[in-house]
Amino acid sequence: MALRDAGHVVTNLALSLGRPADHDRRRAEVEEACRRAGFGLSVTEPPIAMSATDDRDAAEERVRWQVGMALDGAEAPDLVVGPSPHDVHHAHELTGRAIRDVLAARDDPPPWWMWAIWGDLPFPTTVTTFDDPRAGEIADALSAHEGEMARADHRVHVDARGRLTAITAAEKVFGFGAPALAADRAEVITEVVRRDDHWMLGAPRALDAAQPLARPTTRVITRWIESPSAREMGGGPYD
Repeated sequence: MALRDAGHVVTNLALSLGRPADHDRRRAEVEEACRRAGFGLSVTEPPIAMSATDDRDAAEERVRWQVGMALDGAEAPDLVVGPSPHDVHHAHELTGRAIRDVLAARDDPPPWWMWAIWGDLPFPTTVTTFDDPRAGEIADALSAHEGEMARADHRVHVDARGRLTAITAAEKVFGFGAPALAADRAEVITEVVRRDDHWMLGAPRALDAAQPLARPTTRVITRWIESPSAREMGGGPYD
């Protein structure tokens, strides 16, 4: 939303709409959520089947193809935002792996900002603070997903995590002993950039939405990005 306010075009690539019986409802919900958020929307047709009992290898192949098509489109993005390949949720992880593989196969791919919901980001690079009005705007967009909020109310999740991150983000991003953030809420992402067959960690910084991209550090993070996730190593409830 900060990028949107700074004049950047933000497009949500909706890869899946859950189970087939929920497609119509979830399509209407994501359309309304993006309208409220001021984001563009591109829905994959047909939606990719990536529920816990679906063929995940086939799903990951389709995600790779879809992400590649988006990068090759007439309005190719300057930045890819997507889940970490270590986010515990099976669909998030396969999407993260697909993004990783597509970007790694390109000569000069755009930076990748990873978010995490179910897992944690051990190497956050970029922090943005937000206030009560922004929190209300986020909650309003999430409220469009009525069926999903009835199942698990992530408005509570976002509010609680924003308050917790405001306490922990400064030291996670800038190093232990860094001054605390002067805000009640914050969010972090991990930025990585592909250079010379390696993944480089982004520069630690507070988000400047007008100029969101910066030169990466020289810290190579390839081993973490390409390593199996804890879910892959230990299995999950449906494995």
